[in-house]
Amino acid sequence: MNSGAPLKNVRVIDFSWVGAGSYLTRILADLGADVVKVESTTRVDQIRVSPPFMGGERGVDRSGYFADRNSSKRSITVDLKQPRGLELVLGLIEDADVVANNFAPGVMEKLGLGYSAVRERRADVVYVTMSMQGSDGPHAADVGYGLTIGALSGLHGLVGEPGRPPIGTSTNFPDHVPSPGHAAFGVLCALRHRAATGEGQLLELSQVEATVAMLGPNMLAASVGDRSGAQANEGPGPVHDVYPVAGDDRWIAISAQSPADLQALTAVLGADRSEALHPGGIAKHTRVLDGEALMAELQRAGVKAGLVQNARDLIETDPQLAHRGHWVRLPREGVGEFLYNVLPFRLSDHDVTPSRGFPALGEHTAEVLAEAGFSQEEIDDLTAAEVLR
Repeated sequence: MNSGAPLKNVRVIDFSWVGAGSYLTRILADLGADVVKVESTTRVDQIRVSPPFMGGERGVDRSGYFADRNSSKRSITVDLKQPRGLELVLGLIEDADVVANNFAPGVMEKLGLGYSAVRERRADVVYVTMSMQGSDGPHAADVGYGLTIGALSGLHGLVGEPGRPPIGTSTNFPDHVPSPGHAAFGVLCALRHRAATGEGQLLELSQVEATVAMLGPNMLAASVGDRSGAQANEGPGPVHDVYPVAGDDRWIAISAQSPADLQALTAVLGADRSEALHPGGIAKHTRVLDGEALMAELQRAGVKAGLVQNARDLIETDPQLAHRGHWVRLPREGVGEFLYNVLPFRLSDHDVTPSRGFPALGEHTAEVLAEAGFSQEEIDDLTAAEVLR
């Protein structure tokens, strides 16, 4: 929790795991909310045991995948299937502002933690549920990951070469952009409403609908009869594609949409207009040029151009990200330093840099319970009874 951040007085009890839900609560945590992640050693979050692992060694506190979605949070371990464990968590909820999960409909209700049960303990709670397809409808009970959501939303059908199988975006786009982004916006709206009226509410998000919402132009085109599918790198201008540059598997994206753009592009490349419009004409010139130098020259000429960067480029050599302090390294005791990205916006009066790295499994159990008024004797008793596991 960042004590100088805008959500410093907000507490979140977080039942989310894997992708989109955990990324939502990571946003809230990096904005200063006290996010308490409720976990259990009896069923560990899948991405705690998903690669890549620090040093290549598997472990619940070594996953870079988990680290990426859980900075600035605290972790407690509780067996929710035990009555004492459930009551303990409901007690923590009494002091919470937000309760979040991304399970399929009915899972939280089976645990005794559905909206009605939680609201009995905290009437003005903001309760977030973000299942794959919402809480009602013929497919509400269906489950899936980002890959599934990308398929159902129509996203995968747009990504690839015409006439070839869809490529898709794996889990990356739905889990990192539309679902947590829309949910975070919804949480802030609900908290603002509560501040004005004293009323909490249920925030119910469909991850498929959140992804569909990002595809407006394609939905509009379909509504007027356009049945086009995968578009590869097609764009509105005469030049809109990626082209090879010098080096092993190195590429540059170039977009020239107006006559002036095209004239500037051909001048930089030393090509004529007909050559630039001919398939393979631009690539003939770019493939022998240094990508960074070409990007710089095209940008100076007013042509939209950018290197196709890989992860190593972004971390090690991108001067813009380095200048803006986009990356921070934070320690995990006994493991090493993990890399985190700062939220992609800056606030003039608040620091939104992650306050700490991801929590070890159950790292803050005793700390959180002590803050809630449990004595050391009570904590020891709960531990001995295997409630805190």
